[in-house]
Amino acid sequence: MNLNITDLETALRALASDRRLIILEWLKDPRAHFREQVDGDLVDDGVCGVFIAEKLGVSQPTASEHLRVLVAAGLLRGKRIKQWTFYKRDEERIAELKRWIERAV
Repeated sequence: MNLNITDLETALRALASDRRLIILEWLKDPRAHFREQVDGDLVDDGVCGVFIAEKLGVSQPTASEHLRVLVAAGLLRGKRIKQWTFYKRDEERIAELKRWIERAV
């Protein structure tokens, strides 16, 4: 996986939101921040978008937009289970982004 300048710009725009930063922080340790789910394991499958919206205190469409931006930036991955989408961090992509920033700065 190689980042280019467009990838970096997309990721930095995604990170320019307090709400998106807190979502990323929560998903670092989902068991500490979310209750168990009926479907999907919090760590293996990710956290249901409904739970993220609830914890963020926003509507599902608002949370979905934040999650869409994070997925588009490659910072999160979404996984469908039944009618729900579960989100988890893409640690490889996040590490690559950190390395890219360290080299550039």
